[in-house]
Amino acid sequence: MGGWTSLFSSLSKRVPLCLTQSATALYFRVEALTKVGVRGYHSDEKTVDQNTMKIRILPALSDNYMYLLVDQATMEAVIVDPVDPDSVIRAVEEEGVKLTTLLTTHHHWDHAGGNADLIKRVPGLTVIGGDDRIDGVTRKVKHGDELTVGGLNIQCLFTPCHTTGHICYYVTKDTDKAVFTGDTLFLGGCGRFFEGNAPQMYEALVNILGSLPKETKVYCGHEYSLQNLPFGQHVEPDNQHIKDKITWCKTQREATPALPTVPSTIEEEWLLNPFMRVEESSVQAHAGETDPVETMRAIRAEKDNFRSK
Repeated sequence: MGGWTSLFSSLSKRVPLCLTQSATALYFRVEALTKVGVRGYHSDEKTVDQNTMKIRILPALSDNYMYLLVDQATMEAVIVDPVDPDSVIRAVEEEGVKLTTLLTTHHHWDHAGGNADLIKRVPGLTVIGGDDRIDGVTRKVKHGDELTVGGLNIQCLFTPCHTTGHICYYVTKDTDKAVFTGDTLFLGGCGRFFEGNAPQMYEALVNILGSLPKETKVYCGHEYSLQNLPFGQHVEPDNQHIKDKITWCKTQREATPALPTVPSTIEEEWLLNPFMRVEESSVQAHAGETDPVETMRAIRAEKDNFRSK
C-alpha cells in the first residue's frame, strides 16, 4: 500500500469500520485499475496439482491472490479470500466442483470484500473466520479448531499481528500439505504490524508456522516477492538462497503474461526469509540486536521504509 499504510493504520483506529472498509475498497479498486486496467490481471492463473488436492491460484486486484482448493476425490472445494467473486464463480464452473466453504484470513477489504456478494451467489456456504469484522461468518474459529471439507483436513492457526483476528489455514490430506497465510507470511517477508507487535509476529512465524513440516507449500495473500527479497538481500548480502530466488522470481514476473511466484515452502522460508531468520547471527548483526524479538521489531521497522535500489 506504499505511503498510504500509515494513514490507513491511524484512521482504522479512529473511524467506524464501515467507513474504513469503503475507503479501502475505493483505494484498491483505483490501484487495480491503474496497474492492470479494467479487465486485466497482475498474473496468469496457475494450478498446482498435488496428489490428493488441486490448488488453483486466482489473481485479483493489483497484487492479491485468491485460492480455489479442491479435494480431487470428492470434488468439493474451498475458496480462500474471494475478493473477486466473478473470477471465483468462473473457476468453480470450469473445474466442475461444488463450492461448500469460504475461508477468510482477515477482515481487510482486499481479502474479505467479496464475501457478501459470493454468499448471495452461492447459497449455503460455510464461512469461516476469526474476526467479527468479517462479513458473513457462520463459524468463528480460534487457534487449533479443525474442520473437514470432503477429505481435506483444515486446522486453524491463530496468528494475530497484521490484524487482531488473523487466521492461517493448514490443510492436509494423506501426504499433501499446504498453508494459506494471508498477510502474515509472504514469500521472503511478513505483514505489517497494523494491529499487533513484534512478539506476536515472532510467535506466528517462528513458533506456529515455523513448526509446520518443511515440505508444506505456502500460499500467501499477495504477489510481493520482488518487494520482499531485495530487502532480505539487504539484510543478508551473502545469502545465496536469496540471490537464487530473486533470479527465479524475475524470470517468472518477466514472462508474458507474468507468472505467480507462489507457492514457496516452509523450508524455503527458513532459508531466505529474514523475519523467520531472526535467530540467525547474520540477521541479528544487521539489526544490531541479540534478542530475536527485538531483531524482529528492528527489521520490520526498517522494511516499512525500505526502497530497493
